[in-house]
Amino acid sequence: MASRLRTGRGGAGSLFLVDIKDENLGNLETGLCNNQAKLMEEALAAAEDLSVPGQKNIKVEASSMSFLPLYRDDSECCLLVLTDPQDKNTVLAIYLNNSWRLPEDVIKTSDPLREGLKQVQTCQERIVLFVLNCIIFGTLERSLTDDTVFVPHPKKEDARIFWKSGEAAAFYTVKRKGNLCDGHTSQCYMLPVLDTMFVRKKFRRCGLGIKMLQDFCQSFPSEDALGLSSPLSAEMEKVCQKFLETYPKQQPRLWEVEAPGDWTQRVNIWLKIQLEQNADRSSPMPEGQDGEAEEGRINTN
Repeated sequence: MASRLRTGRGGAGSLFLVDIKDENLGNLETGLCNNQAKLMEEALAAAEDLSVPGQKNIKVEASSMSFLPLYRDDSECCLLVLTDPQDKNTVLAIYLNNSWRLPEDVIKTSDPLREGLKQVQTCQERIVLFVLNCIIFGTLERSLTDDTVFVPHPKKEDARIFWKSGEAAAFYTVKRKGNLCDGHTSQCYMLPVLDTMFVRKKFRRCGLGIKMLQDFCQSFPSEDALGLSSPLSAEMEKVCQKFLETYPKQQPRLWEVEAPGDWTQRVNIWLKIQLEQNADRSSPMPEGQDGEAEEGRINTN
């Protein structure tokens, strides 16, 4: 018995996950936290093999299945995934709402009103956040030279997904002032901190990073200081530079911080960028390069 993966197109029975009304989902989250052996048995009965785009039919068998924790702080709530028999780190499909779905389809919507930044609230949206974070970024789009690792977010993480043209294009998450830093300490964040941010490759160079930074700043109008989790990647620092050049009033507000974010754990991002640029300008010029060439390199950073 061969089965095509549910793509979310064509009829009410194949809606994208986030578009299914709650009353038609049953209790999705409870189902994810139920007996794992029972869930695997249901998935095995759903199809003997799956037709995966760009690949031969994949045989659905227990040896190619695994459970991934949906939340960092709830190990019992897991997603059942089908992995590539040749590469166990590659997720081919996710078993949701009694059917196998492609990761790329889990993060789609047909709702025209689902556009721009939306607060993550439902279990379906938590699953979209997980797929963006741990599957799309974690394996499919992560550079081999990128040592950044995003673990699953906590169950009640403050998160927003950027929806664009029917797809989840990006997300960012926030640690609110007063939240515990982690489950192993009594320390709390001393300022709001933008903790994680990711933009899918096909949506980069569209200004989404700047829009998310702007949304973050506008969400806390009464706070004099806002944090971004340290260390900032080189790419994130470039986004910050462009944002702060566009919105100079935010220059004194944004700080690179280590938890919990007291004043000894903060570095002003704009000041850091200026110091780095001054250091570049004062560096000895390599032989064989004139001033114009070196200045051009600096201006493109």
